[in-house]
Amino acid sequence: MPGLVDRTFREWTSGLDPSGSRVAIFQHIRDIPYSLNAQKTPGVSPAERILLAGRGSCGPKHYLLAEMYRLLGLEVTYATFPFLWDDPDLLYPPNLRRLATGLPVAYHLACRVRIDNRWVLVDATWDRGLQKGGFPINEHWDGRADTRCAVKPLKSAVRTAFCRTATNEPCRREEDSLFRPLDGEEIHGDEDDQVRYYRQKTGIRSPGEIGRIRQFYPAFDAWLEQVRRE
Repeated sequence: MPGLVDRTFREWTSGLDPSGSRVAIFQHIRDIPYSLNAQKTPGVSPAERILLAGRGSCGPKHYLLAEMYRLLGLEVTYATFPFLWDDPDLLYPPNLRRLATGLPVAYHLACRVRIDNRWVLVDATWDRGLQKGGFPINEHWDGRADTRCAVKPLKSAVRTAFCRTATNEPCRREEDSLFRPLDGEEIHGDEDDQVRYYRQKTGIRSPGEIGRIRQFYPAFDAWLEQVRRE
């Protein structure tokens, strides 16, 4: 019996050509409401979990996108970007800005997909309901070009220290056909490798940092719901 991901894949791509299927899958996953504290169903994969919960964060969203794109016969890898939640472009209320200021480096997940012999950044993180919150939403993706990254990645420590990029735009030329990751981007061939990397990076957080994260997550989700209602 086909699983939930397979059934949903057929529903979302029915009657569409490969290009239309790429766009349809992207749009459906993008518009699953983003949530840092979505309900977790034991015993199911992250890709299935987000379909059952009807909401989720960047990790489950891109595990689902990768699984569906592979059903289309596309090559997919995972891309992790270090970033800071204290993004000046996000229109946080004062209490949430204070919480974001004290948070450690976080790690965002998106996908690299091989389309027309180019490794394209595909980021389906922010749902369209978050437009008024200042989020960089990928609203009109053509199924071929790089999307904007959902976060402003921190560059690798090439000289002295981390420094934030000024934009969410991928730093790649349109004619590039080779794999050219963004500065600070970490590439993972499969989900297990990505999970190991994430656990290694987040496992060194102090009790104080963990406490601040636990305060931030529910406050952030509550603000997102408010933004969607506006």
